Order: sequence, then structure tokens, then C-alpha cells
Amino acid sequence: MASDEKTVDKGRRSFLGKMTLGLFTVGLFGQGWTYMRSLVPNVLYEPPQKFKIGLPEEMAEGVNFIESRRVFVIREGHQFTCISAKCTHLGCTVKYVPLAHQETIKSGGEEMTVSYEFQCPCHGSKFRQNGAAYSGPAPGALSWHKIEIAPEDGQLLVDVSSSVDNDFKLVV
Repeated sequence: MASDEKTVDKGRRSFLGKMTLGLFTVGLFGQGWTYMRSLVPNVLYEPPQKFKIGLPEEMAEGVNFIESRRVFVIREGHQFTCISAKCTHLGCTVKYVPLAHQETIKSGGEEMTVSYEFQCPCHGSKFRQNGAAYSGPAPGALSWHKIEIAPEDGQLLVDVSSSVDNDFKLVV
């Protein structure tokens, strides 16, 4: 009977060792899988880079702020332009500020008449109406975005993923 107990005890030890090794392997694989999976995001939390803002005839004359997308769409007659409302310093939303009197300034070797500017309420940066930074800690100009007509329904389509020169205009 003693040899039978040793055989059973040896079989039990072998079984428990294999089970322990198996559980350790499964746990190690599970931890490794979890770590590797965490390197791949499940969801992209960015709004679409192209978006429609309405029909051209519905857009008011002058500067229109699209708050949800942080852009200004400027309508001057049948011409449309789009400028970012994100300050180039730390990304605060700049505000449109009409000037009391139109001014003629020299910017980049050209004379221009300005009737408004953009001001950052966070740190005091100021931008001319062409987006050029002229005061405060902002390191660069506001970016201009491509604006076009959507072919399927004729709405204005803004593409914030592509920057254009500040003299780009959509003529409708």
C-alpha cells in the first residue's frame, strides 16, 4: 500500500506542477497581450478635418465665428476665406475685435487697411486681420485653411488639415 501512496503522491505532484506552470503561462500571455494592446488606440478622439458650415448665401457678411470648430469664416461679397481661431502660443481661442477706426499699416513691405484684429485673451497675443502676430508671446501667424464648395450639396466645405496662403480666396 505504501508504494501505491507514493505513486499517487508523485502523480498528484506532477499534475499540480503542470497546472501551476500552465496557469503561470496563461497569466504571462494575458499580461503581455494587455500590454501590447494598450499601444494601439481604440478610438480617434478628433473631429473630422473636413466639415461643412452651410450654404454660401446663408453666411453673414463680415467675420463669422464657427465656435465648435474654432475657425473664422470671412465673407466679403462673393469671396470667402477661413482663418484658424487657435492662438499659436498655447492654443487658446482668439477673439475677433473690430477696431474703432480703420488703420493703414505697413506689414511685410505692403500697405494694408485693417478694420479688425484677433486677440488672445489668455496671454495677450495680438494678430492682424491677415493673421500675422504683432504683439505678445505668440511665435507665429494664425493659419489659413482651404475652403471650397462641396460638390454634392453646394455647402461651404472647410479643410483644416490643409493650410493655404493668407491671400487664398474662394469666389462664389
